[in-house]
Amino acid sequence: MFITFEGIDGCGKSTQADLLVRRLKKETFGTRPILWTREPGGWEGGAWIRERILKDRFLHPMSELFLFLVDRCEHVRREILPVLENGGIVVCERYTDSTLAYQSWGRGIQPERIESLFEWCAFPQPDLTFWLDLPVKEAMERVASRGGRDRFESEGYAFLEKVRTGFSSLAAREPERILRAEASEEAQALSSKLFSLLEVSRSR
Repeated sequence: MFITFEGIDGCGKSTQADLLVRRLKKETFGTRPILWTREPGGWEGGAWIRERILKDRFLHPMSELFLFLVDRCEHVRREILPVLENGGIVVCERYTDSTLAYQSWGRGIQPERIESLFEWCAFPQPDLTFWLDLPVKEAMERVASRGGRDRFESEGYAFLEKVRTGFSSLAAREPERILRAEASEEAQALSSKLFSLLEVSRSR
């Protein structure tokens, strides 16, 4: 099973991914290999690409897009596919929905062009995606409180609102795969809800 977490920075993707993986390891999934990873940079050698994307504020939007795709090609081939092909579970923070939300809704690149590249690269589609939705103001406050901002947060409120709209549009388009969750909820309570949604999804 391939599970992804999506949402703007500050929504709690890492916290919820951590809690879900811990729960999966305790449940009947324990005999299966479980990979917890992230994009960009979730493979050996990906750190340079991650640093380049997140720090270079002068990147052209198309260069930014292709760097994400280069990263994903290696990430999928080296990390994600081996686990899935071995009957395991992959939990990934950010994936193709982030690329669409940020590079299409945020940057203005036509989504059809981006999705045609996904198809050409033969990226596997997630079985289930948790979209952790959080108002932009609250997300920016969380990011500021931990003392870090990358180039996307530096774009400001209007840019992140476009990205949030992108996630909303994607969820409306694929409501069975992309499940929206209120990210402002207490972490443990939210984790329990997400695990229940996972169990319902698996029983379909």
